[in-house]
Amino acid sequence: MPDTLPAVTAILLAAGHSERMGTQKALLPWGGATLLAYHLEQLAAVDEIREIIVVTGYAAERLAPIVEVAPRARVAYNPEFESGKASSVRCGLAAIDGAPTSVLMLAVDQPRPAELLQTLVRAHAASSAPITAPVFNGRRGHPLIFDASLLPELAAIDEATLGVRAVVQRHTASVNDVAVDDPSACIDLNTRDDVERARQLLRGPGSPSPRCGEGAGG
Repeated sequence: MPDTLPAVTAILLAAGHSERMGTQKALLPWGGATLLAYHLEQLAAVDEIREIIVVTGYAAERLAPIVEVAPRARVAYNPEFESGKASSVRCGLAAIDGAPTSVLMLAVDQPRPAELLQTLVRAHAASSAPITAPVFNGRRGHPLIFDASLLPELAAIDEATLGVRAVVQRHTASVNDVAVDDPSACIDLNTRDDVERARQLLRGPGSPSPRCGEGAGG
């Protein structure tokens, strides 16, 4: 791997209860494996991603064995996972080893193929933007990539101030919006119906397009 490649840290948020799903989302079947294993495989396929930090909380002991066998991946356990996603973001940031040029942030219920991740990582590296986001059908999706200069802001987020969303809103005029043709940029698996719709969507043309959110939740 050439030294000129950017050093990207990926933070995969997998600490929540998955209450609406009724089961641990990370262990859902996806792409011939579990959703967590799928994420780890896709992230590891991007050369620029030097480390993958999986933030766990609920059912952490069931996720650890999957992470342990994945390349460049390790667990960061969040003992405060019940307080909300912002605490998991802070936990992941605190676990970063070294000085990445940027951080890619993704939730475990947002499966994305390596091709999309690669496109976004390279688009971010080619820009001077503080944040890069995919745009599908005119709306922002995920993952978000944050320049290292924003890490202090991200480390200071909390639920009361809208978490990651507040950081995106402060810099929204400078976001590098990358138009993509991949509908997976908008997939968010909150319920079993969402899972079925996502599988139908990725099966081929003719399925309804998903609705993207405006920026990231926190």
